[in-house]
Amino acid sequence: MKIEEMLSKRMIKAIETDKKEIKKIIELCERDIKVAKKNLENEDYDWSLAIAYNSTLQAGKALMISKGYRSNGEFKHLAVIEFLHSEFGKQITDKMIDILNFLRKRRHKVVYEQGGSVSEGESMEAIKFAIDFLNKIKEILKVN
Repeated sequence: MKIEEMLSKRMIKAIETDKKEIKKIIELCERDIKVAKKNLENEDYDWSLAIAYNSTLQAGKALMISKGYRSNGEFKHLAVIEFLHSEFGKQITDKMIDILNFLRKRRHKVVYEQGGSVSEGESMEAIKFAIDFLNKIKEILKVN
């Protein structure tokens, strides 16, 4: 979906780019990864996955803000994925975007429908992906 369509559907809105906010979001992503690891150690796999996903969502939001947009309306999570696909499809692989979308759906099920369904391995994979995804976002944003 193109930016114009996302704007007309009110999935995103234009904002001022804020480098301080981007930096703060990246710090929150790193915090979330640490918390996801602690939940993994405590065998709380559902929340470990949910928090790892939150890190990826926030990293995506940081990229959106860097381009002067923010997700809006009821489909905020989906808007981030659509935006990343549209604007960063050459830098973020389709596979990464597919995994991010899978985690979005999985987190929804875990939080709202099927608690207790995440395995240790799935939680570990979500954390690994969150780390890889954040590193990719930091590379694009050129931040440490």
